[in-house]
Amino acid sequence: MENKEQVNIFDGIWGFFASVKLAIVLLFLLAVTSIIGTVVPQESPKAIQFLGKIFGDNTAPAVYNAFLKLDFMDMYHSWWFVLLLVLFCVNLTVCSLEKIPRTWKLVKTPVKPMAKNVLETLPVKKEVTLKVSLDTARDEFLNAFRTSKYDVKEAVQEDGVQLYSEKGAYSRLGVYVVHLSILLIFVGAIIGARFGFDGSLNLPEGSSSDVVYSRTGEQVPLDFSIACNWYKTDYYKGADAPQEFSSELVILENGKEVLKKVIEVNNPLTYKGITFYQSSYGIVPDAVGIFVLKVSNDRGLEETLRLKQGESFEIPGQKIKGTIMDFSPALGRDPQSGALTTYSDSLINPAVSIRFDMEGSDGFTGWILKRYPETGIIKDAGLKVEFLDYWGVEYTGLQVSKDPGVIIIYIASIVMVLGLYAAFFLSHKKIWIRIAPVGKGSVKVNIGGSASKNRLALERQVEHMLSRATAAIEGRLKKN
Repeated sequence: MENKEQVNIFDGIWGFFASVKLAIVLLFLLAVTSIIGTVVPQESPKAIQFLGKIFGDNTAPAVYNAFLKLDFMDMYHSWWFVLLLVLFCVNLTVCSLEKIPRTWKLVKTPVKPMAKNVLETLPVKKEVTLKVSLDTARDEFLNAFRTSKYDVKEAVQEDGVQLYSEKGAYSRLGVYVVHLSILLIFVGAIIGARFGFDGSLNLPEGSSSDVVYSRTGEQVPLDFSIACNWYKTDYYKGADAPQEFSSELVILENGKEVLKKVIEVNNPLTYKGITFYQSSYGIVPDAVGIFVLKVSNDRGLEETLRLKQGESFEIPGQKIKGTIMDFSPALGRDPQSGALTTYSDSLINPAVSIRFDMEGSDGFTGWILKRYPETGIIKDAGLKVEFLDYWGVEYTGLQVSKDPGVIIIYIASIVMVLGLYAAFFLSHKKIWIRIAPVGKGSVKVNIGGSASKNRLALERQVEHMLSRATAAIEGRLKKN
């Protein structure tokens, strides 16, 4: 009795997970929750603002707190979303195991000769009578069969001969290969959710960090340090619209540089499975930067200088002294008064004001713009001063992610392509050719076939084999 009860319980559990209804429910839940996780921003300020548009500003904080408790703010790492993935994996596995034995039996059952009355009931059939001997017809149809790359078998019968073969038996397993790829994708997603993370890091120029920050603000330690040598924004010529963002990042281990790379928006840096993407930038509050200037004269002498505001420098080979007087992050001209003005706090059009003092003449002060190098040319003195950078005041905003399951997902994608190809473009085809004598010097040829899919392709193949064989027979008769 105990064994029967255990068997009944097992059958009940197996039947529950083998249910197609369960698969539909799980797919629906995964779809709905994925839509919520995609539509609702995962960062609190944006989420509250988004929810305010739907539920109203007064209700939004309460809805946000409810979503926070339900893990909708970090949904793809929540225990219940991972549980849904696990349940779907189990459901898909059990459903596949239910049907694989029957499919495997079909795959491994060899094709056998078929009776004439059964052959005539097949979905694809042809019949033709030819004035030729049985041996000649048999040879030519055998050649046509083999030309179509079939492994042909032959059965001699009392009333004639039968040729038969099959191709693509294993294509029936294509759907289960797709199932396997889906399971691998979910396994990769589960591994990524449990052992990976998504975070961010605002890294100022010249600084380093051995931690990043999760979406909830918690520190995620790294077993190495990452430093930013510099950050740069390139603008479209003559406009203030950013064209490209880039940063030079350095990986440090035990104080030693092990990797250096310039990253851009679509060109991240990956180290030890952790990927750093260029995602944003900004100004470090109250930062005191260093002006990087390149000074050269018409005799080929040049020097790169790193100075702070108020510091002076000597021009190489010239009796000229320069002093950094002022700085503007975005220097422009007022359209009404024509006066120079700063129109933004961001480093959109940075400019440095330098006073030049020369022996024997009065000094002068001029603005040199970083994006317009021609503003630093002093023709009378044969001098050029380039404003290369205002270093140390910007930070590079990095999006950081670690997903150890991504390699499994890549493999699963390849497996899925193979499975879909087998499931949709290959078919299990079977063909029988029965050749029997009718009267003196004539034979009747009955061709029948079946395909698991794409019956039209099999019909074309049967027509091609028939025309090839009949053409060969006619050619032999003409020679005789």
